[in-house]
Amino acid sequence: MPDFRALIENGSAHLFDGAIGTELYQRGVFINVSYDEVNLKRPELVVEVHRAYREAGAQILETNTFGANRARLDRYSLGDKVYDINKAGAELARQVAGSDLYVAGSIGPLGMRIEPYGPTAREEARALFREQANALAAGGADAFIIETFSDLSEIEQAILGCRDSADLPVIAQMTVHTDGNTAYGYDPARIAHHLDEAGADVIGLNCSVGPAMILKAIQSMADVTGRPLSAMPNAGLPREIEGRKIYMASPDYFAKYTRRLIQVGVRFVGGCCGTTPEHIRAMAAQVRALRPSRHVVVVDAVRDVERREAHPGVEPVPSAERSQLGRKIAAGELVTSVEILPAKGCDPSDMLDKVHALKAAGVDAVNVPDGPRAMMRMGVLASCAIIEREVGLETIPHYCCRDRNLLGMMSDLLGAHAMGLRNLLIITGDPPKHGPYPDITAVFDIDSVGLTNLVRKLNEGLDLSDNSLGSATSFFHGVGVNHASVDPEYEIHHFEWKVDAGAQFAVSQPVFDVARFREFLAQIAHVRRPIIAGVWPLVSFRNAEFMNNEVPGVVVPDPILERMRLASERGKEAAMGEGLAIAREMVEALEPLVQGVQVSAPFGKVDFALQVFEALKGWTGRRVALP
Repeated sequence: MPDFRALIENGSAHLFDGAIGTELYQRGVFINVSYDEVNLKRPELVVEVHRAYREAGAQILETNTFGANRARLDRYSLGDKVYDINKAGAELARQVAGSDLYVAGSIGPLGMRIEPYGPTAREEARALFREQANALAAGGADAFIIETFSDLSEIEQAILGCRDSADLPVIAQMTVHTDGNTAYGYDPARIAHHLDEAGADVIGLNCSVGPAMILKAIQSMADVTGRPLSAMPNAGLPREIEGRKIYMASPDYFAKYTRRLIQVGVRFVGGCCGTTPEHIRAMAAQVRALRPSRHVVVVDAVRDVERREAHPGVEPVPSAERSQLGRKIAAGELVTSVEILPAKGCDPSDMLDKVHALKAAGVDAVNVPDGPRAMMRMGVLASCAIIEREVGLETIPHYCCRDRNLLGMMSDLLGAHAMGLRNLLIITGDPPKHGPYPDITAVFDIDSVGLTNLVRKLNEGLDLSDNSLGSATSFFHGVGVNHASVDPEYEIHHFEWKVDAGAQFAVSQPVFDVARFREFLAQIAHVRRPIIAGVWPLVSFRNAEFMNNEVPGVVVPDPILERMRLASERGKEAAMGEGLAIAREMVEALEPLVQGVQVSAPFGKVDFALQVFEALKGWTGRRVALP
């Protein structure tokens, strides 16, 4: 049998198979199990599916290994079976393919974000893909098919991982939505250009939408690349009929679009979700009858796209001009802020009364948390817009990744800027299990590192995919930092990533141990940014215990706990007095080390929080030397 590269070079159209998961489901495999493990537990079903596609006319069989990388298999406690599952998947397909059909080792996304929009390093992603590819090659795959990716950075690591593994051709396919772009906003021309440069042997699209949208997107790709193209659409978008998800695109409909796809230059066609052996049988007749057209590469079109994305003609606003907070920090002035919670209901009057008191006292800004400890309160951006409009005191909204998907975040941030908000504190957010609604689903599309990257891009006039917005935002954006982390090495690395992503300042968790805080500052000196130290005035021993045991990221040392215990035994007033004394000690010791102090108002006690600032030698106007 000729090498798979012969198929790539011969100019003819070739047919892949259709959906494997759809067929396994039809054969009784429940959706709550690992479909990849079926290779080991019920191999006869996988063979049956492969055989059905062979009989339908498929020339290339994909392995049942789409989700068989370690990251996804770990969710089923199957991470130690990566090699066995992938090797078995390739062997089962090879068993049916024999010596006259080809086997493509299927590799899907990791199911987690990689840098710069997630915590997984590129090298780590590459190693995970390499591990899977090694097993597929050992099982007899003739090529790798990397499919259903949305992130160009991730698919590039998948290509590199396959190249590390074996000298086999690589087919790389992205997935697009109904607007023709990926979830990250990459358009077909950019996809083609990037996959071309990444060195994939065949590039294309699969999944997501039906043949019509895939055809339109493929035409755009064909205009800017000379690489062979592939297209493997879903059987349309599924519809829910009497509680069941039904794919509506018929085999005849698929056959018509197979002809159109080949006529615009597609060399490898097949089906994705919802397609069956009947779809492949209908497509086979078209593949045999047609030869793809050849297209001229329009290189200048890609260059024009790149030039527009890389040079949107927008100059970022200097940090000192973005907000009063940015101006004071840039000038080396010590900044003060108080953290208060948004309203519990829809009436902000109590919150506004407290902010009026803060403004009268001369505080520089008010910090407003975003659903702390997964508690439901008025939306943080709306709260901050109301505060700035009604009181005129600058806000620092905490904005977390827990509750919104990537699209929602971008929309929120553009709206926040339009409302006049300029400061942001970017945090990942407490998981819902920490709050009163533990069954609520968290989103966490990206973490604080990814969101910091996103805000940096918005400040440069670019969206997530480097497309020009026409104008730039001017956020002065910071990040949280936990100096008392139980894993300090990870926290330091995480802070390095945040700085690399564009963080302009940082706010610490409440400090109760100045020596430990000073040690942490020394460890991040090489990436130091202006630090605003968090201070929490304790009100009782019970409050101290709660902070130490139930608030993520906060550590109250034993000596502080003991002081609060003894004071609480003398009564409520004594406990509050001791808590205030401790907070003042923290502020006095921290003042020479930091660029600002943020004091929390426990239980909304704004007057109590303001008394902490009395320990500052220069509450207003004092200048400090930035590192």
